[in-house]
Amino acid sequence: MNILLQAATGGMSGMGSTLLMMVAIIAVFYFFMIRPQQKKQKEIQKSREAMKVGDKVVTSGGIHGRIKEVGDTWLLVEVADGVKLKFDKASVFASSADVTTN
Repeated sequence: MNILLQAATGGMSGMGSTLLMMVAIIAVFYFFMIRPQQKKQKEIQKSREAMKVGDKVVTSGGIHGRIKEVGDTWLLVEVADGVKLKFDKASVFASSADVTTN
């Protein structure tokens, strides 16, 4: 009987430490991977919402230009004199680099 009690007690502490390790791993993933990515996505979303006519932008394909018109889900970007392209807002990023449009 004494052996069964010792085995049961040992099994519970092993299970508790395993549970504690799983919680620790989940916490590490959250604070080092998930949370920073969420913050970055929020910053990108704020910058997209703040885009206005005349801002310099770069598309996800690497095209540089200036915003000429803003819609709900799209932007009209002038990439050269008289050349305007329509892009989805999700594929356009605000540019801090100097963009030269002829």
